[in-house]
Amino acid sequence: MIIQTKYPPLKIWPIETETIFLHKFCDYHLMKTKDELIDDLLSLAFAEDIGDGDHTTLSTIGPEAMGKQHLLIKEEGIIAGVDIARKVFAKFDPTLKMTVFIEDGTHVRPGDIAFAVEGTVRSLLQTERLMLNIMQRMSGIATVTARYQERLAGLPCKVLDTRKTTPGLRMLEKEAVRIGGGSNHRIGLFDMILIKDNHVDFAGGIAAAVERAKAYCKENGKDLKIEQEVRNTDEIRQAIAAGVDRIMLDNFDPERTAEAVRIIRAEAPGVEIESSGGITLDTLRSYGEAGVDFVSVGALTHSVKGLDMSFKAC
Repeated sequence: MIIQTKYPPLKIWPIETETIFLHKFCDYHLMKTKDELIDDLLSLAFAEDIGDGDHTTLSTIGPEAMGKQHLLIKEEGIIAGVDIARKVFAKFDPTLKMTVFIEDGTHVRPGDIAFAVEGTVRSLLQTERLMLNIMQRMSGIATVTARYQERLAGLPCKVLDTRKTTPGLRMLEKEAVRIGGGSNHRIGLFDMILIKDNHVDFAGGIAAAVERAKAYCKENGKDLKIEQEVRNTDEIRQAIAAGVDRIMLDNFDPERTAEAVRIIRAEAPGVEIESSGGITLDTLRSYGEAGVDFVSVGALTHSVKGLDMSFKAC
């Protein structure tokens, strides 16, 4: 059994694809890869759940007892998290044998069996809850994302997630969005520049904020898209003049969105357009029909119900 009750020391890694930056004390960067962040999450999850031992299992189940359990789907939706479940079982007990019948991204229905796991009963019982917590949440996110993207069928518009994720679970939740057919906006603060209202107010206006962002990227060798949040037509024209890559229309209704799209397409046809703010499944298509390229929806991750499933002995 492999359980880490403390995080391993943070290491400094070279910049590479899917690398996460952790800024500390404003003077250096500590970076972790996506896989390292997921491994840290699993270590913490096991530590907080098992503590100094699962005394119920240890007291009632002998160390030699062997068994088999399968993941039973109890609600229709999109399954997500199978690959992470593999990591859960492998991290806790590499001798557990997992047989997968249904892969991530598959439309499932009640009664479907996603996978089976064989091994020591103690290991099966101690990994059950963590695996289910992850699978249920990721599958819930994938299911909701699929509903949103389906609502845009026939349109070139894409559904994006946001940074409104559960602390520590961002890598899993954003992966679930992708599995459900959506797209990731930005992973964190490091992979895109998004200038919002507070940045504008503190920087002294849109022109000043964008100019500083471009200078920063040049000085630091960063090739980052610059997106500008706008609240009205005047700010749209300021963003166009500043030469941004994408304009976010914040809390525009569909009618104002259509007018904004006409202005941007006429004056800056190469600029991407995103709608954000209070957009629901019922209003989503009207924004897509207004001609935006993207619609960002925080509800994909911040208020999703988990998909019902259970891990049963078989």
